[in-house]
Amino acid sequence: MDLAYVCEWEKKPKSNHCPSIPLVCAWSCRNLIAFTTDLRNEEEKDLTHMVHIIDTEHPWDVYSVNSGHTEVITCLEWDQSGSRLLSADADGHIKCWSMTDHLANSWENTVGSVVEGDPVVALSWLHNGVKLALHVEKSGASNFGEKFSRVKFSPSLTLFGGKPMEGWIAVTISGLVTVSLLKPNGQVLTATESLCRLRCRVALADVAFTGGGNIVVATSDGSSMSPVQFYKVCVSVVNEKCKIDTEILPSLFMRCTTDPARKDKYPAITHLKFLARDMSEQVLLCASNQNNSIVECWSLRKEGLPVNNIFQQISPVVGDKQPMILKWRILSATNDLDRVSAVALPKLPISLTNTDLKVANDTKFFPGLGLALAFHDGSVHIVHRLSLQMMAVFYGSSSQRPVDEPSLKRPRTSGPLVHFKAMQLSWTSLALAGVDSHGKLSMLRISPSMGHVLDMNMSLRHLLFLLEYCMVTGYDWWDILLHVQPSMVQNLVEKLHEEYMRQNAALQQVLSTRIVAMKASLCKLSSSTIARVCDYHAKLFLIAISCTLKSLLRPHFLNTPDKSPGDRLTEICSKITDVDIDKVMINLKTEEFVLEMTTLQSLQQLIQWVGDFVLYLLASLPNQGSPVRPGHSFLRDGASLGMFRELMVVIRIWGLLKPSCLPVYTATSDTQDSMSLLFRLLTKLWLCCREENHITEPDDALIDECCLLPSQLLIPNIDWLPINDGIISKLQNKQLVRLQFGKAPGLVGHTVSSQFDAFVRAPGQPKIDHLRRLHLGAYPTEECKSCTRCGCVTMLKSPNKVTAVKQWEQRWIKNCLCGGLWRRMPLSYS
Repeated sequence: MDLAYVCEWEKKPKSNHCPSIPLVCAWSCRNLIAFTTDLRNEEEKDLTHMVHIIDTEHPWDVYSVNSGHTEVITCLEWDQSGSRLLSADADGHIKCWSMTDHLANSWENTVGSVVEGDPVVALSWLHNGVKLALHVEKSGASNFGEKFSRVKFSPSLTLFGGKPMEGWIAVTISGLVTVSLLKPNGQVLTATESLCRLRCRVALADVAFTGGGNIVVATSDGSSMSPVQFYKVCVSVVNEKCKIDTEILPSLFMRCTTDPARKDKYPAITHLKFLARDMSEQVLLCASNQNNSIVECWSLRKEGLPVNNIFQQISPVVGDKQPMILKWRILSATNDLDRVSAVALPKLPISLTNTDLKVANDTKFFPGLGLALAFHDGSVHIVHRLSLQMMAVFYGSSSQRPVDEPSLKRPRTSGPLVHFKAMQLSWTSLALAGVDSHGKLSMLRISPSMGHVLDMNMSLRHLLFLLEYCMVTGYDWWDILLHVQPSMVQNLVEKLHEEYMRQNAALQQVLSTRIVAMKASLCKLSSSTIARVCDYHAKLFLIAISCTLKSLLRPHFLNTPDKSPGDRLTEICSKITDVDIDKVMINLKTEEFVLEMTTLQSLQQLIQWVGDFVLYLLASLPNQGSPVRPGHSFLRDGASLGMFRELMVVIRIWGLLKPSCLPVYTATSDTQDSMSLLFRLLTKLWLCCREENHITEPDDALIDECCLLPSQLLIPNIDWLPINDGIISKLQNKQLVRLQFGKAPGLVGHTVSSQFDAFVRAPGQPKIDHLRRLHLGAYPTEECKSCTRCGCVTMLKSPNKVTAVKQWEQRWIKNCLCGGLWRRMPLSYS
């Protein structure tokens, strides 16, 4: 493990961010981190309980909100989509926060619930029934269905038709369980029930879910001499009201309390966690004293109940009729440790049973098998989540000092060491975020090999397996990029493409844009592949335009064959290889291409981009042997050239209906048919590489014709995406980066920026809406949003009212085309 970056608060005279007690943080599947601090106002002598939300790629761009909680925040929980956040406090108030306009740096409190005056000690969203298991032992299989399988798992509560009902469950300090259900109309149904008839104090609790749709709650009163209690909770809706039924399950006593040598050594249980939200059979317990801790892992098993011989003679036990009983058995325990300050559990759904202990220890220390323990001495240990064996160690007390403190002035006092008070593992377990006792946020890399020496192939295989997992689930893969070195990029991109091509056609279509976005983010990490980033983003744009324009085509008659007009267009264009655009057009049913004039005119900006890009590609063909520039990979991409060819045919037909929607070219001759010329050259180039396995070089005649293009047409400047200002490219040299909340770092250390100088707009030049292809001017007056991953910029509010353009805009209303989240930008962005 090593530190990637540290982000801290600016020191202000009047107000200070100080860590709240308890301090909590949460990490979403979209790589957003939420954490709490208390804002101390020295003039008014009061505390404001703040919630901070950051994107791991832009940690300095923190969104801080006054939570409105009157007491300290005790729990934070993201939902399964990573777009909503729950916060709960020590006064029983629970608030649900949602993105405003799908912006990662704009949040609002929409709904909530309350158990007045009863502090919340555990909180969770209800399970939606989706569980995808990873089979680490099959990571070399070719089919994604073998590597990742859908587990039969029932939602906590279902609506009519089996749709999971959204909501949350919380446990309070007085032994109450409260459930809030979000109805489709926006109303909240809330019910509260006692966990058992004899209510008692609950100091610690956690929530897990069973495959049958039940909820399991574990509670402790904080004393290691008391049993850890477990309850089954069933939620239902009866007569439009929420109903809660509870049932007591087998309890356990920690092993350290039954050991005579340690009976009174660890008086308090300080941490109680299920190993995973959907693994109610395994629980982690930590007992502590002032200086030390001990950690135990327990598992719930079904065991046969021994039957006395007398009863066996009366009624012999046959086969499966032997009575069974549920019993907690200890799996493993640690020796005496330094005092544990925080625990972080893995989120990867790797199913491990008790019999898998040996297997789990032989799986080359896969990242998702480890959990993190932080200690008061500032160190962090990664231990196996079942055997609790040590896997990796991080010693961080010396590297956590303030930035502005000179080394000569550091006092050598033996005061309290800086340590993590809250920790969270990323969704692939390759990164760890911790908030320490000074309120700083630290980001740690966790090696895919878990500190053990692995050959390069095995490390690549681990990274590739997790990239595939993110591709299938739709989770953000930023934490995987932390471990990709420039030398790995080419290999990873090729392997990823190979694995993708092995899947069936239906799955390839579903994942087609996600793999392109993944390749773009990988290529950004190496100077030799940096120009291909532009190509991949252009390909995402091309795929989106092709899908949108084809979807506007409608069959002329209702009783048409199975194929849509878009499919027939693709089929005919691939069969007819004629270089004359009009001869290709004759084979199509032009009545299927009839659209309203206003619709055609509103699409002109997208049509212009297609025309400009085709012209740029053909003009750059003669220079293909020169150093790699953006657009180079398109010259060998038969599928993309085929898409351009189809779109040019569609645009040609639309031009007959509305000539003003055609792309505008600046030609030297008034009589020249620019579209026919470009289509002819494009078809010749497409014929060279239409078959991926039989790519031929363009002949000299084609290259000569392309050489003449600059003298026939004005070659446009292509607006490539700006350099993303994120942190990932600054972490390549494995040096610690120190950051400050609210203050963007400079471009120092940006190793690849100089290679993009030719494609970046100079300051003061007109800026462009990358998705609407509209010019915004040098100093835009419209509010804009930018992608947290690729840096794509677009206007926040739509200026369009035409249905076809709204359909185009709906493609990226929630996420950028690359899958990144949006964040609001200041008006005068540069």
